[in-house]
Amino acid sequence: MLVTMKRIPTFLFLLLGVSCARQETPPEYNWQTLEVKASAYNSVEWQTDDDGDIAAWGDTLKPTMRAIAVSRDLLRKGLDHNTPVFIEGLDGVFLVKDKMHHRWRNKIDIYMGKDIKRARKWGVQKVKISYPVKADTLNPKTTG
Repeated sequence: MLVTMKRIPTFLFLLLGVSCARQETPPEYNWQTLEVKASAYNSVEWQTDDDGDIAAWGDTLKPTMRAIAVSRDLLRKGLDHNTPVFIEGLDGVFLVKDKMHHRWRNKIDIYMGKDIKRARKWGVQKVKISYPVKADTLNPKTTG
């Protein structure tokens, strides 16, 4: 028992040393927040193309997925393939799985499977989104 008691202060010292060292290290990711227009889309041919279940990076979309498409200008702001995104007013984390046509700017499209009624009800809204960006990739031209 005495041996164990002598080891506790050493353990605490080491634990505090590790904790302090981690706090001095810059974070690997910074969270960015943007206000964007958000519409909704479905896996139906007349909204996408011949195979509406295949996204731009080759992912197969399934109706239960929490996925979004992003306008291509947002790619330069760190919203790349599989980036996790929080959308104001919606629960859960969405992943960037698709890209929108070149004509769109500052916009996301929320994937709603085959539920056209739900997508129409959503309409187009302005929302705030939050997502992580690697700390070493930030520069003043791309931060929002």
